[in-house]
Amino acid sequence: MTDTNGIGRLSRRKVLAGVGAVGLASAGAGLGTSAFYSDREEFQNNEVVAGELDLLVDWQQTYTANGQTAFVNAHPDHDDDGEQSIRLPDGSVRRYTDDAGLEGPDDNGRNVDVLDCDNIPPLSEATFGTDPTTGAPQEALIDLGDVKPGDEGEVTFSLHLCDNPGYIWMQADDVSESEGLNTDSEAAVDETDGPDLASNIEVEMWYDEDCDNVRDEAEPVDIMLTLDFSGSMLYDQYGGVVSDDEITIDGTTYQETTRIDLVELGARQFVEYLDQQSPDFQVGVAYFDGEGSDDTNPRTGVLQSLTSDLSVVDAALSGLRQKLADLVTGPEPSTPGDGDGNPNPNANASNIATGTFIGEGVQDAQSELASNGRPGVRAANVTLSDGSNFSGQGPNTPVDPTDAADDARAASPAPATDLYTVSVASADEATLQAMAGQAGTAGNDPNFFFDVDDPAVLPAVFGLLAGQFVPEKVIVADTLDNVLAALSSGNGIPLDGNRATLYDEFDDAATDEDREPFVGAGIQHCLAMSWELPFEVGNEVQGDDVAFDLAFYTEQARNNDGGGPSVAV
Repeated sequence: MTDTNGIGRLSRRKVLAGVGAVGLASAGAGLGTSAFYSDREEFQNNEVVAGELDLLVDWQQTYTANGQTAFVNAHPDHDDDGEQSIRLPDGSVRRYTDDAGLEGPDDNGRNVDVLDCDNIPPLSEATFGTDPTTGAPQEALIDLGDVKPGDEGEVTFSLHLCDNPGYIWMQADDVSESEGLNTDSEAAVDETDGPDLASNIEVEMWYDEDCDNVRDEAEPVDIMLTLDFSGSMLYDQYGGVVSDDEITIDGTTYQETTRIDLVELGARQFVEYLDQQSPDFQVGVAYFDGEGSDDTNPRTGVLQSLTSDLSVVDAALSGLRQKLADLVTGPEPSTPGDGDGNPNPNANASNIATGTFIGEGVQDAQSELASNGRPGVRAANVTLSDGSNFSGQGPNTPVDPTDAADDARAASPAPATDLYTVSVASADEATLQAMAGQAGTAGNDPNFFFDVDDPAVLPAVFGLLAGQFVPEKVIVADTLDNVLAALSSGNGIPLDGNRATLYDEFDDAATDEDREPFVGAGIQHCLAMSWELPFEVGNEVQGDDVAFDLAFYTEQARNNDGGGPSVAV
């Protein structure tokens, strides 16, 4: 059940009173979400079962004046001090700066990194806080009153689709502007009636891929993709077939979809997107399987050495069904691409090399970064696996993957490497999460870990990963009044769940094929909005104010085209 237009609106009074509504998720002060199902019912065992779609939102808002940054409001905020925080089950309090120990300007106000669909508090606990310039209670999520030239602010939203993938729109609601009292200094320069503040404030909205509340620019990066080439990525006998749906890759249509097919689509899209962005990249590809009973060495290695020619990397990532089959079914030494494997997912795969040597894969990637990486350039490794680390049939004892990851992050061998991990319905998520983290840290950082229960969303996850290395995509840079007009019109601004597709949120239709839904299963997506009143603005804005709420609307991706609500169901 939804309201008449499928859009949930929440007023401050409703938030403070803890009033919920059917179809609204715990979103926070001034944020409304609703679940709109064009396919809201499905038949299972002759019973009608409602679909599931649950969008949770958390955020952190700051205000900077005279070089000093103050927290405005946040959700969750366990002690109502304006800074995002949460009390953990053991009674401890989690703030980003508490645990990371970072107090620099790039980390001031960063959203808490452990928030998910299980611990974001209910809507009734959200508040708006107070205006940092006047000390008065805020009547809207963003309430700008005594703004001076040079003042600026920022809010980062963290979106969590807890069930199925969905299309998301961003909207504005309850927009109000006032000219207030005309002072003598304002009257001397303001020749027009009505408020001028929103037309003078400059706004930028962007996808904050690393959720750090700062828009990141481009930098040179050397990246290794370290991919699981074990039999469970391809053969149905070991769970490699995802669905009986057809999939087309490079003009070849297969009658079923496997995990390695989705990795190929996602990884090649990742490389193509990096190439289109044109910053300074080198990319290479490592792989890991296990071993056969007669093997003397694990079947791991480098499929493509680091190169700045990303078309070469794209070619190395083509035909992964065959290359994986070559590795796991051929005799030792077995080489991906030698053509001696059986790529039929339904083949009897009993006599294949078994095991998953994740640690050796990480070591191979790190050796490649050490040998062919560029001094002084950021190094990164994206490691994807669908299994736990084990030895297979041969005599070798696998390297502990957490030890290999610890060495990579600690520059042993150099360079110190950012390690991202992707768990594809893995039996050992804890190990992959422990491996993940920024160079020079102890790891176990949820910001570097992607937990993928449904392999079908892998292409979109690779899009999220690509966003970690390119300039973060700006959705709009304009005056506040123009941005609010777009957010308030129709369904608002349609957002793109996969930034590796070249979708324009303003010029392209909401149903454009390049617009993709946001991945569900609780994966975090961050969106930021910053504003600034330029120094050159004069007294014409004195006494003016503008206030508004923001909302996010989502509809389930299955059987919907992203066009948005038209008739309530």
